[in-house]
Amino acid sequence: MGNAFFVVWRESLEAFLIAGILYAWLKANDDSGQGRRALFLGLAAGAGLAMLLGWALLTVQDELTGEALDMFQTATLFVAAGLITQMVLWMHKHGRQMKARLHADLAAAAEKSGHLGVAVVAALAVAREGAETVIFLYGMAQEGDLSALLLGALAGFAGAGATAWLAAKSLARLNIGLLLRLSSILLLVLASALLISAIDRLLGAGWLPPLLDPVWDSSALLDDGTKAGKLIADFSGYRARPALTSLLAWATYWGVVIFAWRRSGRG
Repeated sequence: MGNAFFVVWRESLEAFLIAGILYAWLKANDDSGQGRRALFLGLAAGAGLAMLLGWALLTVQDELTGEALDMFQTATLFVAAGLITQMVLWMHKHGRQMKARLHADLAAAAEKSGHLGVAVVAALAVAREGAETVIFLYGMAQEGDLSALLLGALAGFAGAGATAWLAAKSLARLNIGLLLRLSSILLLVLASALLISAIDRLLGAGWLPPLLDPVWDSSALLDDGTKAGKLIADFSGYRARPALTSLLAWATYWGVVIFAWRRSGRG
C-alpha cells in the first residue's frame, strides 16, 4: 500500500503540475477560452489512454498461463524498474527546463493545429505520466495485495491533488522542488526493489544461476519473512539471505544510476 501511495502520489503530482503549467499559459494567451476547453479534453484523453494501457496489460495477462505468464510478469517488473529510473534521470537533467519546454510545445502546437494541437500536447503529457503509473502498479501487483494496492493508489492520487493545491496556493511555503528531489531518490530505491524482485523470479524459475546462495544470513536481525521485514524488503529490495546474483544485480544497478545521475547533473 505504501509503495503504491508513493508512486501514484509522485506521478499524479507531476501530471497535476503539467496541467497547471499548460492551464496558466492558455489563461494568459487565449482570451476565448476555447484553448482551455481543448486542454481539458486533452487531459481526459490522456487519462483514457493510460486506462487503455491498463486494460491491455490485464487482457494480455488473462491470455497467458504457466511459464509464459511468469515471463510476462517478470518482464513487467524489469520494465517498471527501467521506466522509474529513466523518468527520474530525465527529470534530474531536464526538470528545470520543463516549464519552458511545455510552453514552447504548446505555442507551436496552437500555431500549427489550433485547439486540436493543444489537446494533443495535453493528452500526450498526461498519458506519459499515466502510462508509467499503470506499469508501475502492475509490476507491484505481482508482489502484493490488490485491495491494499488500490487503496494506496487512491490515497496517493488524493494526496497529489492536495499537494498540487497547496503548491498553487503557496500555503505552508511548500517547496515543490525539494519534494520532487527527495521523492526522486526514494523512487530509485523502489526501482532497485522491483529489479531485485524480477531477479528473484528468474532465480526461482532456474533461468539465472544464484552463484552463491546465500551470501549471508541476517534474518536474526531482520527477517524479510516477517511483516516488518517484508515491508522493508518490498520498498528497498532488502533480503535477509541474498544470493550473489541478486547482490551483483543490485550493485550494478546503483553503479549505473550514480554514474548517470552525475553525468545528467553536469549536462
